[in-house]
Amino acid sequence: MRIALFIVGIVLIALGIWIALGKLTYKDTETAARLGPISVQTTSDKAVPAPLGYLGIVIGAGLVIAGVLKK
Repeated sequence: MRIALFIVGIVLIALGIWIALGKLTYKDTETAARLGPISVQTTSDKAVPAPLGYLGIVIGAGLVIAGVLKK
């Protein structure tokens, strides 16, 4: 159980850093115009909000500490 907490914590820290740096994006599709049955859609890449990355770093650090200290 200790090793699992440690590994999950490290993965969360790495993912949190990746998100905080703005490297993780997702595609967002929006309808730009609609005229009857015809619609124009645009797709753009948006960055995942940085506070989610910070939260991942904090939770990951907590899991690493719990994995190290748990006996």
